[in-house]
Formats: sequence, C-alpha cells, structure tokens
Amino acid sequence: MMPKPVRNIVLADPITQKSLTFSLLQVKKYPHNFAVVRKMQSCLFYRCIRQKLIDNCSRNFSLSAIRQRATIIDGKQIANDIQTEVRDEVQTLVSAGRRPPHLTAIQVGDDPASATYVRNKMRATGSVGMTSETIRLDNSISQEALLEIIDEKNKDDDTDGILVQLPVPAHMSERAICNAITPDKDVDGFHLINVGRFCTDLKCLLPATPAGIMELLRRSGIETYGKNAVVCGRSKNVGMPTAMLLHSDGIGETNAGDATTTICHRYTPKDQLLHHVKHADILVVATGVPGLIHGDMLKPGCAVIDVGINRVKNPDTGKTRLVGDCHFESCVETAGWITPVPGGVGPMTVAMLMKNTLQAAIGRIHYDEF
Repeated sequence: MMPKPVRNIVLADPITQKSLTFSLLQVKKYPHNFAVVRKMQSCLFYRCIRQKLIDNCSRNFSLSAIRQRATIIDGKQIANDIQTEVRDEVQTLVSAGRRPPHLTAIQVGDDPASATYVRNKMRATGSVGMTSETIRLDNSISQEALLEIIDEKNKDDDTDGILVQLPVPAHMSERAICNAITPDKDVDGFHLINVGRFCTDLKCLLPATPAGIMELLRRSGIETYGKNAVVCGRSKNVGMPTAMLLHSDGIGETNAGDATTTICHRYTPKDQLLHHVKHADILVVATGVPGLIHGDMLKPGCAVIDVGINRVKNPDTGKTRLVGDCHFESCVETAGWITPVPGGVGPMTVAMLMKNTLQAAIGRIHYDEF
C-alpha cells in the first residue's frame, strides 16, 4: 500500500525557531511564490524539506520544482521612484521662491551613442522640473577652447551642474577636461577632489553609475554587510568607484557597503576569475565583453548587477540588439537577483545624475570642510 502523500509540511526554522507550514501544492505548483526557498538553500532546513518530501510523496519529487529563477531588478521602476523624489524636492525649492536647478551638458563631436545619452539626460531634467542646455561642439575644437567654455560655466551662478559627455576626441586629455569642472558643479563625480573624497569616505558628488548600483542594491533589499562582492572591470568611472563604495565603512559619509570586495580585470587569469565569481554574493560586471559571465560560473542565489551595454548583430537577420556582459538566459536560472539589459543600470545612471544636480543646486556638500 502506497503511503498517503503529505499535503502540508510543518518544520521548525533552525534560525528563528519558529514553526512554519508549507503547502506541498504551493511548493510544487507555484515555485516562484515560494520565497522562503532562497533562505534555505544551503542550510539544514532545506535538506529537511527535501528528505520529508522524498519520504512521503507517492511519486518522485524533483528539486527543480522549488528552484526559482532570479528576481529581475527593475531599474526603470527604481529610477522612476528616485526621479519622483527629486521632482518633489525641486517643486519644494521652486515653491520657496528659488529658481529650478540648471544642468549644462557639453557634447564634443557627433558620436551617435553620445548624442543619445545626452538627449536622455536632458529629457530627464525636464521630467523632474529642472532646466537644461546642451552645448554641441565640433570634433575639431581645441582643448584650450573647450576649457574656456567650461570655465565660463564654472563662473555662471545660474548653472548648477556641468557635464562633458565622454569620450572626448583623441587630441584631448580626458583627465584635464574632467578636472576643469569645479568640484561642486561636477555632477558626473569625475573631478579628482570628488574621487579623493569618496575614496576617503567623505560626502561628495558620487559618480552616477556606481551610486545607481548602490541604490539598486539597497532598494532591492540586497544585503552588502559582510558579503563577498566581486567587481569585474576596473575603469576609473565605474569599476573602481563601485568597488570603493561596496567595501568602504557603512558608518561613513558615503553610506558604503561594508563588503569584502575583489576586483577582476582583463589580466585576471581565467581560473582565478572563475574562482572569485563562484564565491561572490554580489557580482558587478562592467567589462564591455558580451556574455562574459555564464550561469554555471555563479554562486546560486547571488545578486548580479550587469553594467554592460553592448550592441550585437544577429547574423541571420542583420538586426542589432542590446545585451549585457552576462549571458542573461543562463544567469537568470542561477542568480537570486539580476538586472536586465536594457532596463537595469542604465536608467539609474540618469536618475542619480538628476539627484547630483539637485544636490549641487542646494549646496548640500561643503567642499571647504574636511
């Protein structure tokens, strides 16, 4: 006689000591709603459920039934939330009799991608109630002439934020251009003073993409304290500042992550890359290499933040599409959280730029205080 299958499972959580009841139907039919599974995957509690199901079910039970796909981190929605918060503050500012914050963007050359990025940023300023202007310059302009324009905007009291869309032409020094913007108007956070301040855990205008990554983690409820974080990519504008924000002291002014952080880059041996990624609770990938990270490389349940924006062409149709640095279809089966491309980090960069422009206008950061 076959044993009667269980309909409910009652177990004591060894961590909280609370009794929890799980419906077998819920586990098997609605695995995506079985949120507790994520917390049980590597502990005795999970093994208890497994054994009880095996012992009592009248037919074989596949563990894949309770394996859930990663939660998709909706960067668009979180960015909208941040922009709503900024818009509310701007309205309060204007209601108090002050002018709205003003952002100036400078684009050198006619690179289509740069034009798209600038257009998106300028559109966002209007949506949050700010004003903006775009200065478009010919690719042949000299560095000296560009520096004069930046200096003019530095001295303009009606300009709160300035950004020069990167990259700049090859005959210019990117570092010289970034350092020409006064730190309190440097809404990209690339000036050496802003870099030095966030590296020493002091309040500053943070680089927008790293700041957006930290907001994605916080607002998605992903714990960073004491976790292993791996950043693939060491660029001065994304990889390095992201690693700094993940590892710095959470009680400091930057409200950093307190994670144990490892940086991997193009010269990291492949076996070491696999080792570090496999042990990462949080993985940030910003390499510009499509499909660098596959699902079998990941630690189950980890958080994957894909910063990559790559255009790849379908050899059959000839059409291009945007993909990240992670192979999404395989990673989503192993990770606990993952950002999509597009719709993940990209919108957050724009949202944090709006937040930086507001901070610059209000003067919340005092650069004469150390």
